[in-house]
Amino acid sequence: MSVPIMMGMFVHTLNFMVELYFVGKLGSAALAGVGSVGVLVFFVLAATQVLNVGMGTLISHAVGRKDKSHANTLFNQGIFISILCMIGVIIFGLLLAPIYFDALAPDTATLKASLDYFYWFLPALALQFPITAIAAALRGTGVVKLPMLINIVAVILNMLLSPLLITGKVFGMALGVAGAALASSIAMALGFVGLFLYLKYKECYLGLTFKQCLPNGVEIKRIIGLGLPAGGELLFTFVYMSVIYWVLRDFDASAQAGFGVGVRVMQALFLPAMAVALAGPAIAGQNFASGNMRRVLNTYHQMAWMTCGLMLILNGLCVFYADIFITPFSNEQEVIVVATVFLSYVCFNFIPAGYVLTVSAMFKALGNVWPALLSTVIRLSLFSVPVITLSLTSTISLEIIWSISASSVYIQAVVSHFLLKRELYKKGLQLVSFGECKAKWPPLYRAKDTPNKSAS
Repeated sequence: MSVPIMMGMFVHTLNFMVELYFVGKLGSAALAGVGSVGVLVFFVLAATQVLNVGMGTLISHAVGRKDKSHANTLFNQGIFISILCMIGVIIFGLLLAPIYFDALAPDTATLKASLDYFYWFLPALALQFPITAIAAALRGTGVVKLPMLINIVAVILNMLLSPLLITGKVFGMALGVAGAALASSIAMALGFVGLFLYLKYKECYLGLTFKQCLPNGVEIKRIIGLGLPAGGELLFTFVYMSVIYWVLRDFDASAQAGFGVGVRVMQALFLPAMAVALAGPAIAGQNFASGNMRRVLNTYHQMAWMTCGLMLILNGLCVFYADIFITPFSNEQEVIVVATVFLSYVCFNFIPAGYVLTVSAMFKALGNVWPALLSTVIRLSLFSVPVITLSLTSTISLEIIWSISASSVYIQAVVSHFLLKRELYKKGLQLVSFGECKAKWPPLYRAKDTPNKSAS
């Protein structure tokens, strides 16, 4: 299951790396500007995740009950929410972007690059909402392959257009960072058109009607209430990244540029472990729902071994070869040094980060993501408070920032572990040796799954 997930993530990550490669040729200010806009993407992703989970889950339940009318009501209400969010992103983006990026930018060149990229990228951000709403609704009815194919085609188109518009080859006019943003907006618009045409001419279960699009407070509350916890983790990532860019404003543009490159490379390296963690909830969740508790625990142990094992390998590679991963994306030595040092420090938290991914996956499988959010809040607090305090009261070095960040992940891993033990105990499970589990109530097990009589 993790292989197709990893392939989809690979295409998206490859697109980011291609864009990063060509933007890197424009200098540190361009890299820093594009990176700061990337922080806002996490905010939009957090909001779209609310729609994604809320609509997908509720519509799938309606389809399971064979309640087509309710499924269409939910779909139309989701479209209404997405249109409101799209309008809100455009209005607030135009009004607040200068203030936000001015607070993060270390110099005027970086501020200009941020705004140049953001204004052309704004349509892509806004279109994320209706695209997510349609894709989530289709997934809820069991239609997965075509939306995924449309998405992959749009990403590939973005990957092809981006270098052409940045460098000016073929079209004859180099647009720089604006070209990278324009490529994303064009690809996103075509992806939206593809989904809309499918919905209009091929989909027979779901349909758009004006009457059902009128606001229904009860259904809107259900969609948002169910999806809100899922968007929380991405929202905290947005806050975490914003804090770092705000602190780095006291350095020159190469610091933000190096951090941006380092984060993109780190995300690419995380792909295999993230694919395992994303596949895990479905497997563990199905076994939990069917009462097969031994397999729930076995899935947890296997995920932990696989993610932490992969992270251990990446840790070793980054300790000795961090510069090799960085040098293709910038010609400026200052940027390369910052990114290399960043990767050399944070690689020591790869193993606990892998375990945190595993625990978060288990919370999703057990149907309660609030403990995962709690551990994320604790980590964010442990990082943000000392870093902001040191930034305001004294001179802070990049090495101290990366060290505090790495340390906070270890604490998050410990907190996550104990929260998972508590959640498993509440669900009737106790962690014992690898591959085994005990239940508080025998009815949680099928007879064939009970390890032994004493476990009952």
